[in-house]
Amino acid sequence: MKIQFIYFFLTIFNIIFANPIERFKNWLELHKIQFKDEIILPHIFENWLSNDKYIDYVNSQNLTYTLGHNHFSGMSSFEFSNFMNFQQNNNYFSKSNLLNNLRGSDSYYLENPFSLPTSVDWRTKNAVTPVKDQGQCGSCYSFSNTGALEGIYAITTGNLVSFSEQQIVDCSTLRNKGPNMGCNGGQISLTMDWIGDNNGLCSEIDYPYISGETKTAETCQKKCSPITASTIISHIDVAPNSDNAMMTALTKQPVAVAIEADQKDFQLYKSGVFSKACGTNLDHAVLLVGYGPDYYIMKNSWSSSWGDNGYMYLAKGTDANTGKQFNDGKGQCGLLMQGSYPVI
Repeated sequence: MKIQFIYFFLTIFNIIFANPIERFKNWLELHKIQFKDEIILPHIFENWLSNDKYIDYVNSQNLTYTLGHNHFSGMSSFEFSNFMNFQQNNNYFSKSNLLNNLRGSDSYYLENPFSLPTSVDWRTKNAVTPVKDQGQCGSCYSFSNTGALEGIYAITTGNLVSFSEQQIVDCSTLRNKGPNMGCNGGQISLTMDWIGDNNGLCSEIDYPYISGETKTAETCQKKCSPITASTIISHIDVAPNSDNAMMTALTKQPVAVAIEADQKDFQLYKSGVFSKACGTNLDHAVLLVGYGPDYYIMKNSWSSSWGDNGYMYLAKGTDANTGKQFNDGKGQCGLLMQGSYPVI
């Protein structure tokens, strides 16, 4: 009887868990998940299984967005936050906001909101490079800045060039008299000023990104020459907490913004318009490349395996659940709080 019971238990166990285990193995292979010691594999599986159940739960609610597995599925929310250095980024964006307020900023205000187009997408106008991957380095600010520069450079010159994030990470640090901390966070608008002082940026080809693997800033290299006409003359800070101001700016070019990205649904986002309650503790820099009737198009720097091929559609305007603007006008995930774009 005891043997039969054990056999019955194992049969039920296999029925329940065989499919998840097989999918977990496929996930490991698909995303080339690496770990130093196999002893942590059960922990990764535990996180993956918990996220798998959460994905099914959220998707069963037929919301405006869906979740799905990606290369972060083996992490808990706490581990994901540490991996992305969200707390250090939050400290920097808070400091950046203070500095902006102290020095003042130029803002572009919309005079005629009725003249705005229904949608804008700079990806269709050859002004957005392929999605990149910052890896395990808190360098989101560098990708946000290169994306903004790539956009206006392409619009101005007709040539789409991928600029070097590594140059920003290595050379704009405090020890090099810059505003940033390498892989430990940085700022948006002040980095644009630094790019201007540096007379532009080198190309990605001439100064490739490696900090995603080394997890640290390297020695600043002086071998490459900045691309002609990539010098940022000035930057413009978008008037905060205004959809009209942000949409107006996006009719001109892609815009670098700060958001809060430490939500589990953000970690596992797959598709659709992300409309879930999301705070304003800014901890991540991204690039807005356009908008639609009820969303902003956000380019992330977590590789194309995250989100909708590396992109996210963040809800815009009024929250249908509350009838009010997201975060009292600060935008979904705070995206209207700190937006800047460069002038070249």
